[in-house]
Amino acid sequence: MPSLFDPIRLGELELANRVVMAPLTRNRAGPGQTAAPMAVTYYAQRASAGLIISEATQVHPLGQGYLDTPGIHSREQVESWKPVTRAVHERGGKIVLQLWHVGRISHVSLLPAGEVPVAPSALAAKAKTFTKDGFVDVSAPRALALEELPGIADQYRVAARHALEAGFDGVEVHGANGYLLDQFLRDGANRRTDAYGGSIENRARLLLEVMRAVSDEIGAGRTGLRLSPMTSFGDLGDSDPQALFGHVAEQLAPLGLAYLHLIEGETGGSREVTANGKPFDYQAMRTRAKTPWMVNNGYDRALAIDAVADGTADVVAFGRPFISNPDLPRRLREDAPMNALDADTLYGGGAKGYTDYPALERAAA
Repeated sequence: MPSLFDPIRLGELELANRVVMAPLTRNRAGPGQTAAPMAVTYYAQRASAGLIISEATQVHPLGQGYLDTPGIHSREQVESWKPVTRAVHERGGKIVLQLWHVGRISHVSLLPAGEVPVAPSALAAKAKTFTKDGFVDVSAPRALALEELPGIADQYRVAARHALEAGFDGVEVHGANGYLLDQFLRDGANRRTDAYGGSIENRARLLLEVMRAVSDEIGAGRTGLRLSPMTSFGDLGDSDPQALFGHVAEQLAPLGLAYLHLIEGETGGSREVTANGKPFDYQAMRTRAKTPWMVNNGYDRALAIDAVADGTADVVAFGRPFISNPDLPRRLREDAPMNALDADTLYGGGAKGYTDYPALERAAA
């Protein structure tokens, strides 16, 4: 019977345990959307995770949707990540970079001068984003032209190559939570009438092109994908998520990805979400994907241990518990007390609430 604390291989990634640090936006990037020097300490402190998935990192200037989030599209950004990956590896950890394009979840103040957010269709989301003025309504987007779409896949391909140049062990494509690739998937946000809209096959086209481009560039065994079939974050909706994500899983299976990372239920909320009166069948999707399975959303120690032991999941990702507990795998293994989370320091700021949470020995002192 497998244990949450046993080693596992996901594609080309050898993990020391099955406790994964989920991607966590902290809004602390440096000038030019570089990885700030204090990120070196932050990630190194959490290197005991079987795998760290970095904060979401934009693949292009138009992919930024929040204040002070890092990128991976410039040479300066690539160089800024190298001390982070080196520090994690020196502590025996593994780290992949989450590749991000927010699409319509953005604001003109965050984009190059004269630009507006881009989306599958010119439909504004009922959502807010974080700017220098605090949380504000997102800006109205423009629809991407058909001839622009090959360039989107290429942005992810180049970003994946940059990630390996920066020393990451692989990448995770962010296809979840109402951002660009998720917007193309859902019929609530995608009203296109060309080859990228209408049918499930057409709406899944861009995501699949991105995954093939990234896999071809760095190898499928170093490539993961995050999906959130039931989330409404970003003002999304879909008429038949079970059919949609079942198709996506089946099309991904031949690639042989390192893993699929599934947010179960509402991102950051209830796990008990239904569509058309029915709960989503994640295991049916898993059967079609034939891919190592990472689960996320509301897992505590008991749920995580049981999920791995009974085969429901291969690995479990934890988000906020990793913020306040840099040594989370040890605390889970020993069933030790957890540090309290300071919610006021989640987004933006300095070292407070970022690198000053104590490890177990200090907490007990």
